[in-house]
Amino acid sequence: MITAHDWTSHTTIDPAIWERWPDYRVWLVAADDVDASQIAAVADDLVRQALESARVAEEVDGHVLRWQDAYRDFGVKPRVARSSVDALLRRAGSDNGLPRINGLVDVYNAISILHRVPIGAEDLDRYDGPARLLLASGDEAFLTTSHGEPVIEHPEPGEPVWVDDIGITCRRWNWRQTTRTAIGPDTRRVGFIIDSLDAPDHRGARAAADQLAVLVGNAHVRVIEIAGGVSC
Repeated sequence: MITAHDWTSHTTIDPAIWERWPDYRVWLVAADDVDASQIAAVADDLVRQALESARVAEEVDGHVLRWQDAYRDFGVKPRVARSSVDALLRRAGSDNGLPRINGLVDVYNAISILHRVPIGAEDLDRYDGPARLLLASGDEAFLTTSHGEPVIEHPEPGEPVWVDDIGITCRRWNWRQTTRTAIGPDTRRVGFIIDSLDAPDHRGARAAADQLAVLVGNAHVRVIEIAGGVSC
């Protein structure tokens, strides 16, 4: 277990990430006591706004296109895998709409769509140590499920992955989260990762971080802007 303060304070980005994608920035928002009833109260309205936003869009957002380019850079074409926001926008724009999971997941998915940024969330009670973004060696363990059964997979060498002290928490930067640290209906301590390639302003990530910080309350917020440096 790690506190929200320590999780945001000690998260790191490997310099190899900055060398490949110098425009990358990440916002971290974490809280130790999330009010589930407060989150549930706004979930329906945010999901409605997100669906409307996705369905009126006439072209692919520029930030989403930057993520498609980044995925191609590490060898993954859009038909194989997409950034989380790209996948969410496609689902929201379909006849089926967004799958509803639980209040907290529904809210951050909606905010991801509204601001066109990938957002991941971690249950800090199930997290071991701070988060680290690095290029995979290919040996790291990734716990997921296949046909309803738990399985361990491994990333491709050179693939951007988020890890904690146990293993991978998210593959392909923001494509798929491990089941081990996933948000559940009883999650009360949460850490959000908001990825951005939207240089120079990173407007969507800033707005998403601000909105999440207000919703969860008493949030610890940090933006990591340059290799070896931070701005809070």
